[in-house]
Amino acid sequence: MRYLKIIISLLLAIFIFSGFWSGKSDRELKSDNFIKRQSRLKTNYETLQLLYKYDSQAKRMLLRSYGYATFTNIGVNVVLFSAEMGKGLAHNNRNGQNTYMNMGSAGLGFGIGAKDFRAIFLFRDKRTFDRFVKYGWEANAQADIALKYDNKGEALNGAITVDPGIRLYKLTQNGLMAQVGIQGTKYWKDKDLN
Repeated sequence: MRYLKIIISLLLAIFIFSGFWSGKSDRELKSDNFIKRQSRLKTNYETLQLLYKYDSQAKRMLLRSYGYATFTNIGVNVVLFSAEMGKGLAHNNRNGQNTYMNMGSAGLGFGIGAKDFRAIFLFRDKRTFDRFVKYGWEANAQADIALKYDNKGEALNGAITVDPGIRLYKLTQNGLMAQVGIQGTKYWKDKDLN
């Protein structure tokens, strides 16, 4: 009987600490997710305001697009390895629906530094937007240079067409980065916020 109590206690501890049980009630989880969604909406608004300040034609292009996605990202490059992580949302201009998403990236190449940047995708049509939301998007090469702190300094910001029907703006907030390399980037739906 004593061994049975020990085994049950160990199984219970494994269950609790393995992530099956977060320790939060459904109400607390819903409240946390609501706060996270509101934070992403605020960041989305701020990112769009930065974009409009940077490119006067961007607002017109964004409103004409089928949809858009905004992401806030942190990137780090240490000699041969680079990584980025971020979060954001994809917005369907036709029906107003938001899909909350995450992003992750890893790569190889020469460089050093860290930067905080925003990425804004504009999608020309439904097929392109739906494919991005459902499957994400992957990049395979990049070159970057940025030297910016507290709104001072320079960065190579701009809009490029990265895939037929997708236009990408990258706006550097802060950081010092110089890199050339191959990098894979994946975007996916945030299962907790959708």
